[in-house]
Amino acid sequence: MSGKPVKIPGPDHPITITPASGRVIVKLGGRVIADSRNALILQEASYPGVKYVPRQDVDMSLLERTDHQTYCPYKGDCSYYSIPLGGERSRNAVWTYENPYAAVAAIKDHLAFYPDRVDAIEET
Repeated sequence: MSGKPVKIPGPDHPITITPASGRVIVKLGGRVIADSRNALILQEASYPGVKYVPRQDVDMSLLERTDHQTYCPYKGDCSYYSIPLGGERSRNAVWTYENPYAAVAAIKDHLAFYPDRVDAIEET
């Protein structure tokens, strides 16, 4: 872990993960990037909920892995993908925790999308 702080969700910083209530569809440039009935919603503290889509429900052929990485003390190391179809706007538009900490293990093999870097994230 090379000295990275690890924090456990609790009353001061709660994190919950629940199934999305319907189908989640991510679109960009007239293409469906993701379409899932098995998405999860991660609610962290007072931040807006984030939809995490299972990798198998994402058209990975439309994504390009980047060298960008970040770290969250609650979730772990985070990797990113761009969506070339969206040009510069969609650079690092997608993130994933490939080896998330135990408290958020449910998001392993899931991807999330920045809403302002795709055309739509719909839940029907």
